[in-house]
Amino acid sequence: MRFWKYHGLGNDFILIDGTKGGVVIDPGWCEAMCDRHFGIGADGVLYVMPGEGTDITMRIINADGSEAEMCGNGIRCVAKYAYDKGLVDSEVFSIHTLAGDLEATVSVEDGEVRTVRINMGAPILDGRTVPVDHDGRFIDQPFEADGVSFRANAVSMGNPHFITFTEMDDETVDRLGPVLECHPFFPRKTNVEFCRVEDGKIYIRVYERGAAWTLACGTGACASTTAAALNGLVPFGVPVDVHLPGGWLKITVDKDLGYVLMEGPAELVFEGETEAI
Repeated sequence: MRFWKYHGLGNDFILIDGTKGGVVIDPGWCEAMCDRHFGIGADGVLYVMPGEGTDITMRIINADGSEAEMCGNGIRCVAKYAYDKGLVDSEVFSIHTLAGDLEATVSVEDGEVRTVRINMGAPILDGRTVPVDHDGRFIDQPFEADGVSFRANAVSMGNPHFITFTEMDDETVDRLGPVLECHPFFPRKTNVEFCRVEDGKIYIRVYERGAAWTLACGTGACASTTAAALNGLVPFGVPVDVHLPGGWLKITVDKDLGYVLMEGPAELVFEGETEAI
């Protein structure tokens, strides 16, 4: 089985091309291959599949074998693969995900994709839909976990995110990440973003559902920028620089909350052969 290894800001993935058929999504195989000591090593496995009313389809299996609805860094890698390998013939194309159909626009230099902009669609703010155990919006609300009180925000970009701008020391952040992921307030668990806003830029550490601490999370950057705009910390309608441990993204939140644009790089690391699925 041929595979490709990609990363978006250090958030790394094994990519499998199933567009010609014959590929079965196997969560157990994904978990084994994501092991960084006994497998290829990755935060998740991306499956590129035939389109469902779209140009292509993306499926994403986390390192623990669970399936995610969406992955912002992963979809940029899929978009780069699709264009570079000739699966699509336009610089603007559609990708079906479990979070809906999204539009990708690639920026090409010397025949290869360098950056990708994704229209991530509208953020979801209704608590029960995010989902969290709360009616209506959960924006700048008090919360307590593991003896720590802070203010937080719940936003979905097709997958759930819990965002705080409360200042915390590194030890508290390290402890709260896994606690919040599995907190009973989140019926499908959650991704967690610990944010700081400085000079109009957002700095984020991310504990990802099913993958633990990662170097970047595209949907997390989108959700955090949405929460920051709703809290008056950054403006609507203009690109905001968002820093994750693996690098920078530019996120634009529509003032009417009709869409969120994410722009950033995607890189091919290597390709190889592994046991067939």
